Amino acid sequence: MVAAKRLELLHELVPTATVMALLINPTDPVIAESVSRALQAAARSFGLELHVLSASSERDFDAVFAKVIQLRAGGLVIGSEAFFTARSEQLAALAVRHAVPTVYAYREFVAAGGLASYGGSIIDAYRLAGVYAARILKGEKPGELPVQQATKVELFLNLKTAKALDITIPLPLLGRADEVIE
Repeated sequence: MVAAKRLELLHELVPTATVMALLINPTDPVIAESVSRALQAAARSFGLELHVLSASSERDFDAVFAKVIQLRAGGLVIGSEAFFTARSEQLAALAVRHAVPTVYAYREFVAAGGLASYGGSIIDAYRLAGVYAARILKGEKPGELPVQQATKVELFLNLKTAKALDITIPLPLLGRADEVIE
C-alpha cells in the first residue's frame, strides 16, 4: 500500500523519531480504517509508535497539530483524502509553522511548502476520470468498464522546508526523487 510507503519515507527523513502520527478523515470510514490498519502494521515493522488523529473540518487542523506536538511525534503522514487535497496549502503552512515534518500523497502539497509527497499524480487521475466519462458518454455501461488505477508513483521533496526543519535528506533519497523543489 502506498500509504505505508509514505510512513517509510517519513521514517527515512526523521530516522531518530520513535513516534509518528497519521491524519485521517473519519467521515470516510472505509478509507480511514484501511489506511489506519496498513500504517499501524507498517509502524510496528519499523519499531514506531503511531497515533491516529482525525480531522473532518478545517476547524480541526489546529487541534491536530497541537496534538502532534503534545505527542512529540517526529512526523505526520496525511491520509490521501479529497478533503485534505483541497486544503494542501493550508496543511503545508501549518506543518511549516509548527515545524512538523509531514508527508502527503501529491506534489501540490510539496509545492505549497510541505516536506515530501509520495503518490500518484492528481493530473493523471483527472485524465483517467475524463477517459471514463468520455466512454460512458459514448454509450459504454459504467459497470462494464475495467477498474484502473495509477501505476506510477512519484516522490517530491522540498529542500527549503527540509532546511527550515533542520532535516538532512539522505543522498539516496534525493537520487530517487522525481523532483526536488529548492
